[in-house]
Amino acid sequence: MRLTDELRKSLRVRVDYTNMTDKYLGDKGFSAKKLDYYKAAAKRAHAYVAENRGKDELFMGWTELPYNQDAIVADILETAKKIRKKFENFVVLGIGGSALGPSMMFTALCHLHYNDLPKSKRKGPRFFVEDNVDPVRMKELLDIIDVTKTCFNVISKSGATSETMTQYLIISDLLQKAGADVKEHVVFTTDASRGNLVKISKELGGVKSYVLPDGVGGRFSELCPVGLLPAAVLGIDIKLLLKGAAYMDKICKSADFRKNPALLCATLQYAAMNDGKNIGVLMPYSDNLRYVSDWYAQLWAESLGKNETLSGTPCNVGQTPVKALGVTDQHSQVQLYTEGPYDKVVTFLSVESYKEKSPIPHGCEDIPDVSFLGGHTMEELIRAENKATAYALTKAGRLNYTIVLPEVNEFTMGQLLFLFELQTAYAGAMFNINTFNQPGVEAGKKATFALLGKPGYDEKKKELDQADSDPAYVV
Repeated sequence: MRLTDELRKSLRVRVDYTNMTDKYLGDKGFSAKKLDYYKAAAKRAHAYVAENRGKDELFMGWTELPYNQDAIVADILETAKKIRKKFENFVVLGIGGSALGPSMMFTALCHLHYNDLPKSKRKGPRFFVEDNVDPVRMKELLDIIDVTKTCFNVISKSGATSETMTQYLIISDLLQKAGADVKEHVVFTTDASRGNLVKISKELGGVKSYVLPDGVGGRFSELCPVGLLPAAVLGIDIKLLLKGAAYMDKICKSADFRKNPALLCATLQYAAMNDGKNIGVLMPYSDNLRYVSDWYAQLWAESLGKNETLSGTPCNVGQTPVKALGVTDQHSQVQLYTEGPYDKVVTFLSVESYKEKSPIPHGCEDIPDVSFLGGHTMEELIRAENKATAYALTKAGRLNYTIVLPEVNEFTMGQLLFLFELQTAYAGAMFNINTFNQPGVEAGKKATFALLGKPGYDEKKKELDQADSDPAYVV
């Protein structure tokens, strides 16, 4: 795709917040005056993010990913070409952002039944993301792949992620038992110089490896090698993806939230949370975009769910992200959103032009309930249902707004990802919290280490054993 200025403008991702305003929601919506009340907080948040861009010590290195990876991208493209030529399967071993991002991009930009297509119709090997340690899942993956014909991308910054390293131990053992050279079947994405995968690479004689940069946390990592290598293996245009992110970054330079879509979304959500709307529903009207909700749920929840401010003041802030899919969840969740508690903000992801139209044939002319569909297209139907759901929520006084993608491609996906990342950074700055740590996640990790006997966790093990010794209230 050759990006002219005219094409960039036509593919610009937009935010329509009409249905958040008092003009359409009455006293349930935001007046211009009420939104202006948050103008100062928005400007401070914008200034904080602008001032700290690229600072690794604050985990804001992700802001520079659209600009500083030319050499890395060239190397990734060369490696991806070799992988496509050599292997029948490509498997990501990771968890959290290292799995959610590749899964999202795979679903968004590849055929929805990609792995079922004949090899001649695929751009690359079959693709799998193993993001759990469910033993059934691992066994059944191994039922359908030949490990000697598979490349495994092992993603862990520390090389100490229990789930990922468990997967690696299983795969490494199988490759050795099959007489294969482990080094030739794995690619590591890890720290530049520290961590267990660096050590393992040396022991194996030098594994092909990519760096997960110091200033990039897992949930912000899709636009670095964590996400770029899997995407490139699938034939996704990663240069265009980064250009989309850079374009959104440029659009978001303004400190005026009415001119900056990411700052606008952050301000709307911040205002809504201050009004008690502590549930945020993300509802794409596209099966290609369904896993954007999974990726966003981690980004939003792990970033904003904090119990103290940067100054140490208790706060317990955050908004619970909920996944929904249009049209599917119109027949389940929307009843709650329309008539249940006034505690939600619904964000629609809408597509203006789908890559398929699918005309609906005429038929059943004697059945008015069916015949009216003939002559339309499935694209018309899904867009009408999207518009109708937004209208029904608005009539019921429910806050909702729409992020519009002109179409789903690499350029618009790059924009969307960067919009959400900036939105999250701005919202965290408004709450004056550390947006980029996850101490609540670490607590669970430490308990797991103790239960499995990891050295150094003896006291935690005693604590857990004591809790187990008193199984109160079991029926």
